[in-house]
Amino acid sequence: MPGVELTTSACDGHLVVALCGDLDVTGAADAEAAITALVARGQYLVIDMSALGFLDCSALGALLRMQALARRGGGDGVLAAPQPLVRRLLALTGSDEVWVQAAVAAAREGSVGGRARR
Repeated sequence: MPGVELTTSACDGHLVVALCGDLDVTGAADAEAAITALVARGQYLVIDMSALGFLDCSALGALLRMQALARRGGGDGVLAAPQPLVRRLLALTGSDEVWVQAAVAAAREGSVGGRARR
Protein backbone atom coordinates (compact mmCIF):
# COMPACT_ATOMS: atom_id res chain seq x y z
CA MET A 1 0.00 0.00 0.00
CA PRO A 2 1.47 3.36 -0.93
CA GLY A 3 2.56 5.46 2.02
CA VAL A 4 1.47 3.11 4.81
CA GLU A 5 2.56 -0.21 6.24
CA LEU A 6 -0.03 -2.40 7.87
CA THR A 7 0.74 -5.18 10.32
CA THR A 8 -1.76 -7.28 12.20
CA SER A 9 -1.70 -9.32 15.37
CA ALA A 10 -4.09 -10.74 17.89
CA CYS A 11 -4.19 -9.62 21.49
CA ASP A 12 -6.62 -11.16 23.96
CA GLY A 13 -8.80 -12.26 21.05
CA HIS A 14 -8.93 -8.80 19.45
CA LEU A 15 -7.62 -7.90 16.02
CA VAL A 16 -4.87 -5.30 16.38
CA VAL A 17 -3.93 -3.44 13.21
CA ALA A 18 -0.83 -1.28 13.42
CA LEU A 19 -0.51 1.46 10.81
CA CYS A 20 2.86 3.03 10.08
CA GLY A 21 3.50 5.96 7.73
CA ASP A 22 0.89 8.14 6.06
CA LEU A 23 -2.60 6.95 5.20
CA ASP A 24 -4.24 9.00 2.48
CA VAL A 25 -6.37 8.61 -0.63
CA THR A 26 -3.65 6.60 -2.40
CA GLY A 27 -3.72 3.79 0.16
CA ALA A 28 -7.08 4.12 1.93
CA ALA A 29 -9.01 1.68 -0.26
CA ASP A 30 -6.27 -0.97 -0.08
CA ALA A 31 -6.00 -0.61 3.71
CA GLU A 32 -9.77 -0.82 4.08
CA ALA A 33 -9.94 -3.96 1.92
CA ALA A 34 -7.09 -5.62 3.81
CA ILE A 35 -8.56 -4.89 7.23
CA THR A 36 -12.13 -5.70 6.20
CA ALA A 37 -10.97 -9.14 5.07
CA LEU A 38 -9.60 -9.78 8.56
CA VAL A 39 -12.46 -8.56 10.75
CA ALA A 40 -14.43 -11.50 12.14
CA ARG A 41 -17.98 -11.39 13.41
CA GLY A 42 -18.16 -10.17 17.00
CA GLN A 43 -14.52 -9.16 17.02
CA TYR A 44 -13.07 -5.97 18.41
CA LEU A 45 -10.80 -4.06 16.09
CA VAL A 46 -7.99 -2.04 17.68
CA ILE A 47 -6.25 0.32 15.28
CA ASP A 48 -2.80 1.21 16.60
CA MET A 49 -1.98 4.66 15.24
CA SER A 50 1.17 5.30 17.27
CA ALA A 51 3.33 5.25 14.12
CA LEU A 52 0.83 6.89 11.76
CA GLY A 53 1.96 10.42 10.99
CA PHE A 54 -0.82 11.53 8.65
CA LEU A 55 -4.43 10.68 7.91
CA ASP A 56 -6.65 12.38 5.33
CA CYS A 57 -10.44 12.49 5.10
CA SER A 58 -10.68 9.60 2.65
CA ALA A 59 -8.70 7.39 5.02
CA LEU A 60 -10.80 8.57 7.96
CA GLY A 61 -13.90 7.53 6.02
CA ALA A 62 -12.36 4.10 5.48
CA LEU A 63 -11.66 3.75 9.22
CA LEU A 64 -15.22 4.75 10.09
CA ARG A 65 -16.58 2.17 7.62
CA MET A 66 -14.39 -0.51 9.23
CA GLN A 67 -15.69 0.47 12.67
CA ALA A 68 -19.27 0.24 11.37
CA LEU A 69 -18.52 -3.20 9.90
CA ALA A 70 -17.19 -4.43 13.24
CA ARG A 71 -20.26 -3.01 15.02
CA ARG A 72 -22.67 -4.68 12.58
CA GLY A 73 -21.00 -7.97 13.42
CA GLY A 74 -21.41 -7.45 17.16
CA GLY A 75 -17.94 -6.09 17.85
CA ASP A 76 -16.53 -2.58 17.71
CA GLY A 77 -13.53 -0.57 16.61
CA VAL A 78 -11.28 1.69 18.66
CA LEU A 79 -8.22 3.81 17.97
CA ALA A 80 -5.06 3.53 20.03
CA ALA A 81 -2.49 6.31 20.37
CA PRO A 82 -3.36 8.66 17.50
CA GLN A 83 -0.65 11.26 16.91
CA PRO A 84 -1.32 15.05 17.12
CA LEU A 85 -2.05 15.59 13.39
CA VAL A 86 -4.43 12.65 13.37
CA ARG A 87 -6.12 13.81 16.58
CA ARG A 88 -6.56 17.23 14.99
CA LEU A 89 -8.37 15.76 11.97
CA LEU A 90 -10.56 13.68 14.27
CA ALA A 91 -11.47 16.79 16.26
CA LEU A 92 -12.07 18.97 13.20
CA THR A 93 -14.43 16.42 11.68
CA GLY A 94 -16.19 15.66 14.95
CA SER A 95 -15.36 11.98 14.57
CA ASP A 96 -13.23 12.01 17.70
CA GLU A 97 -16.41 11.57 19.73
CA VAL A 98 -17.34 8.46 17.72
CA TRP A 99 -14.02 6.85 18.58
CA VAL A 100 -13.93 8.08 22.17
CA GLN A 101 -17.40 6.68 22.86
CA ALA A 102 -16.31 3.32 21.44
CA ALA A 103 -13.17 3.30 23.58
CA VAL A 104 -15.06 4.22 26.73
CA ALA A 105 -17.68 1.53 26.11
CA ALA A 106 -14.98 -1.06 25.41
CA ALA A 107 -13.07 -0.10 28.56
CA ARG A 108 -16.24 -0.42 30.64
CA GLU A 109 -16.82 -3.88 29.24
CA GLY A 110 -13.16 -4.78 29.64
CA SER A 111 -13.12 -5.81 26.00
CA VAL A 112 -9.89 -4.09 25.02
CA GLY A 113 -8.01 -4.48 28.24
CA GLY A 114 -7.69 -0.74 28.75
CA ARG A 115 -5.47 -0.42 25.68
CA ALA A 116 -7.69 1.98 23.77
CA ARG A 117 -6.98 5.61 24.38
CA ARG A 118 -7.54 8.94 22.80
